[in-house]
Amino acid sequence: MVPMSVRSYTVFLLALTALVASGRAESAGGLDWTAPSGWESQARPMRVANYVVPAAAGAEAGELAVYYFGPGQGGSVEMNVKRWVGQFRAPGGGPADGLVQREDKTVNGISVTVIDLAGTYLFKPFPMAPKAQEKPGYRMLAAIAQGVDAPVFFKLTAPEKTAAAAEAKFKALIGSLKKSP
Repeated sequence: MVPMSVRSYTVFLLALTALVASGRAESAGGLDWTAPSGWESQARPMRVANYVVPAAAGAEAGELAVYYFGPGQGGSVEMNVKRWVGQFRAPGGGPADGLVQREDKTVNGISVTVIDLAGTYLFKPFPMAPKAQEKPGYRMLAAIAQGVDAPVFFKLTAPEKTAAAAEAKFKALIGSLKKSP
């Protein structure tokens, strides 16, 4: 091993500090991904990554939350899709089951289930909140990627206009998934 100069070591520490401070975890569950440019990283509890999705003109910003719960955790794809669909209502009320678009595919050798759903989002500020806040005109773009030992969950929620503007970048993020070296 070649010893580092003090200057090189200082530059290394500054870069490492900046990376840690940025909160941009772009790896979890044995998977790596590339975060979209322009999406600001924002640390949130219980998430391996969280990105602010820029607002489309005349709409609010959205967010993309990335979850990984550890080996053997997180539940099945079916259980999670059902739970996510249950977080929405059809525009006129009632269940959103018939509105979900689902695609099961393989990305760079990784099994991925992608869902797309629009309607009234039943937003809860925290998982056990007693009452959901109804947000009509919302859309969810989500993916469940099979990691090495458990799934990694990507869940974008935003007003429909913002989600539509972010769709290509969301698809690019999912398309960038690869197994960690």
